[in-house]
Amino acid sequence: MPELPGACALRAEILRIAEQRGADKTLCPSDAARSIGGAAWRGLMPEARRLAFALSGEGLVDVTQHGEKVAVGVRGPIRIRWIAPS
Repeated sequence: MPELPGACALRAEILRIAEQRGADKTLCPSDAARSIGGAAWRGLMPEARRLAFALSGEGLVDVTQHGEKVAVGVRGPIRIRWIAPS
């Protein structure tokens, strides 16, 4: 079984995709996991979700469901939206 990429690489990929898409579009944590994890992307999903909420806590992104910001640990599908620097 191939070794999964680390949290630093996954964090960087989430931020890269979010910034590229801008504040008007969102990404799923799986977008970043698939981008760097290849066929083993599913194994990165718990870390991708954890990082999404960590980045939200840092004020870099919003984590949403159905377009509304959500609290840390919410269940179900989430989306990540870039917060444009002011």
